[in-house]
Amino acid sequence: MASAIKPIDPSENEFLAQLEEKSGRENRFYRTMANRPEVLKTFVPFYAAVVGRGSVDRRIKELVYLTVSYANECAYCTAAHLASGKKAGISEDEVRALQTQQDHSFAPAEKAAILYARELTQTADGADTRDALYEHFNDEQIVEITLVAAMANFTNRFNNGLDIEPEA
Repeated sequence: MASAIKPIDPSENEFLAQLEEKSGRENRFYRTMANRPEVLKTFVPFYAAVVGRGSVDRRIKELVYLTVSYANECAYCTAAHLASGKKAGISEDEVRALQTQQDHSFAPAEKAAILYARELTQTADGADTRDALYEHFNDEQIVEITLVAAMANFTNRFNNGLDIEPEA
């Protein structure tokens, strides 16, 4: 079995220490990424720009992130986005629907974003589902949804590739 990547202790990285102090908790994702401190410093604002406020409703962003995380079986991102998804109004029944790909109960705009995120994750192409987005979203919003799906795929692969487990 391969050795795990050594997470950086916050005492060794001031930026990491500030992140954890602000959140009030340990973050294994950040501690691992801190092995490349310049990447962590640029990742945090980029992540916030993608998943933070924008032209797409927070609930849809969380549905997209969870869809991708379930498709990739990323325990870390799923755990993180179950909590933020709940704050965005995603119910337990809706979470189960995402897990089992039973998308029929979602509103049409949500369903279009979910199907697109799933296809983009599974094929790295959204050719079959992208056109449906135009019925509900403008160009800026479609770019934003694509960025959220791409960010989820990035963090999923980082966590799965390095076997980063959710905090207890």
